[in-house]
Amino acid sequence: MMRIAEALEAFRPHRGDALVVPGRGGRFWTGLTEQQNLDAPLGDPAMGGHAGFALGLALARPERKLVLFDSEGDILMSLGMLATIAEQAPANFYHFLLDNEVYATTGGQPVPNAKKIAYDKLALASGYPQGHAFEDISDLSRELPAILGRPGPVFVWLKVYPEVENEPIGRRRRWQTRSREQVVADLRGELGAPT
Repeated sequence: MMRIAEALEAFRPHRGDALVVPGRGGRFWTGLTEQQNLDAPLGDPAMGGHAGFALGLALARPERKLVLFDSEGDILMSLGMLATIAEQAPANFYHFLLDNEVYATTGGQPVPNAKKIAYDKLALASGYPQGHAFEDISDLSRELPAILGRPGPVFVWLKVYPEVENEPIGRRRRWQTRSREQVVADLRGELGAPT
């Protein structure tokens, strides 16, 4: 297994001008990014909300790679998004799943059937043309350039250590440095989109 920050750090040098939806990896990504105006750290929308937002952004901006760092809890709450992404088939969509087998942001409750689900195969069965699985950071680091060099949609399942947040939500350190409104305004400005 790998740490979430290790996986994000392995990706960082290959980012280029990709749009990044850091999803559940947001608290780690904000300290690594060098292009925050191309990031969409929207915090914690309803479980499963990151994939739909990322798909919309990928379809709206097909000239840019879109990288989503999702979680298994989110995917399980919105399995239909896998089929929807596969059907829409955005060639710029790179879907990384951070699987720690628990609901880390709500105290570490186990994800149902966590040890038996093969998310890469679930994505392939939903219609993704490519699915990968990694438990070792060196394997991920070695394969990332090739994965990001292929057209999407691509699904990459990453087994990560649980890094559980047990502090009550109201007392947690805020990792979001920008409001949702500022994130959207920054993205629009960076992309030359009308306001």
